[in-house]
This record gives sequence, structure tokens and C-alpha cells, in this order.
Amino acid sequence: MSNDDLVTAESIENWSMVFPNQANPNGNMFGGDLLAIMDTTAAMAAKRYSQRQVSTVSVEAVHFAKPFMVGDNIKVTAKVVLVGTSSMMVKTLAFKDIGQNQVEQCVSAYFNLVAFDEDRVPTAVPKLRLLKENNADYQRALVIKESAQTRHKQLQAVK
Repeated sequence: MSNDDLVTAESIENWSMVFPNQANPNGNMFGGDLLAIMDTTAAMAAKRYSQRQVSTVSVEAVHFAKPFMVGDNIKVTAKVVLVGTSSMMVKTLAFKDIGQNQVEQCVSAYFNLVAFDEDRVPTAVPKLRLLKENNADYQRALVIKESAQTRHKQLQAVK
């Protein structure tokens, strides 16, 4: 495979605001609502990378470090960091806008998505051009993928 066959993943950015219907009585955003926004952004990144329709298979290594509150502006970024035959792992981060063009990272997760054709059959995705500045994300994604595969095998063994 030549370098011409490799595709560079771009970072996708999505902005949202937390509304009262997305929060508990204390004003904290529901985690599920945030994950839905992150999933949508991850899907946009995977679709743009693969040029195919995609579907989420799993979410790994979700870490809620800080809460979002009603009224917060949320910036979500997503980028394909690892590819398989038809799958893509997308690093997805959620940031709180803290003003003066500054954001603070609050949540991180890795979404696994699969590309499929018009018959909804998994289909091959392009190979990833790994840039030097993305090597750490790639290495983390490999560890997360191996951990998920091990956990899946262990769960399958439970009768």
C-alpha cells in the first residue's frame, strides 16, 4: 500500500448548549444526553473519514471528569484515531466554554463505529495516515481496543 492510499483524519467540532430539560434538579447535565451529542459528533467524524454511512458499535473508556451545568456551552471534538477493516475508533472530547476563547476538558470517550454499504453490510474503510502528533492517541486507542476485546471474550465465557 502506498502513502497515496492512506487517508488523514480530520478533527470535527460541534457546539451545543445545555438546556434545563437535559439536566437533573441540581442543574447537572444528564450523562446520556451528553453521550448522545458526543456520539453524533463521532459519527460525523467517522462518516467524513470513511465516506460511508456508519453506525456506533460500542463506547469505551468514558470518563466524566467535570459536570456540565444548565446554560453551559459545550464544544465536542472527534477524530478517527484507529481503523480496522470496517471499523473506526474515534477519540471524542467534550469541553466547557469558560469564556475569553478558553475551554476546559470535562469528558472523554472512544466511540467504535462501523462503516456499511447501501445493503447495510460492513464495508472496508481506508487505511489511516498516522501523523506524528497523533501517535499517542493511536497508542491509547490500541490499549483500549485490546482491553475491550479481552472484556468481550470474558463476558462471552460467562454462561
